[in-house]
Amino acid sequence: MSRSANTTAVLYLLLCTFLWGASFPVGKHALSEVNALTLVMWRFSIASVCLYLYTKYKHMLPIPTLTPKQWTWAIGVSIIGVGGLNLGLFTGLEQTNANNGALIMALSPLVTSLIGSVAQRQFPTKGALFSLVVCLSGVLLVLTDGAFAKLLAFEFNHGDQMIFLGMLCWSLYTYLTQGISRWMPMIPYTLIGMLSGLGVISLMVWFSADVHPLQESVAISRSVFGDLMFIGVLGTVGGYLLWISGVKQLGAANASLFFNFVPVFAALTAFAYGQQVTGLQLLGMAIVIAGLLIPRLVKWQHQRLAVHKL
Repeated sequence: MSRSANTTAVLYLLLCTFLWGASFPVGKHALSEVNALTLVMWRFSIASVCLYLYTKYKHMLPIPTLTPKQWTWAIGVSIIGVGGLNLGLFTGLEQTNANNGALIMALSPLVTSLIGSVAQRQFPTKGALFSLVVCLSGVLLVLTDGAFAKLLAFEFNHGDQMIFLGMLCWSLYTYLTQGISRWMPMIPYTLIGMLSGLGVISLMVWFSADVHPLQESVAISRSVFGDLMFIGVLGTVGGYLLWISGVKQLGAANASLFFNFVPVFAALTAFAYGQQVTGLQLLGMAIVIAGLLIPRLVKWQHQRLAVHKL
């Protein structure tokens, strides 16, 4: 594994997390002119077209022959994960701060590992439990505005609740996808996910009298049109392809550490957009990042000491 290849992978992952982090305040800005369902329709439509062209260019089509059970499983998991994430995320952003959303989503790798522990009936490691306690403390500090008494009354912002549900859907999707990837390439599978999500959101729009995607899209400003293109092309397709490249080179465990930069880049982008970034949010980010990194650093230190003793 060459140093230059590792450096390239690091740059890919940093760019990926920047695109993902920036999508929160960019999405928040776009929601000033379009409904959340309209935004999600744009995202799925743009991403589906881009991924289809990419899979054709890379000769990844047609999709391998699957059994009816496999098709049902792939589409069902995609609807829960991709559809659930986007529905929870963007409807939540209508009612909460972009930095809160990014902070909640930063819990996803940890929650995915905990889902794996439960599914495999294994007790989580001490490092995972430490991260869970510390990271949840950081997130709850922000969501309760430092008033932990709100926990007793479950007084959370409805937008935060929706994003938390979206994060749980995405974590479940990430875990279940590990099994699906054994019989379907990841990029065509992601294309199926985008098309499945588009179908579900389209049905929701059809039965929602207050949502008018065509009229909203015609009336949007150039800046919001740019927001929608950024989220669809760069924040979705570009970020995903960069993530895959980074994971292939560095491995999933090392790549997951870069997810910690998502709330940082979200805060920087929100500041550039003129959106509020509070000291409490910055403190919460620091606590979450510390909770995720400290067990890794301790593990690396133990491994180094073990190597030196040999």
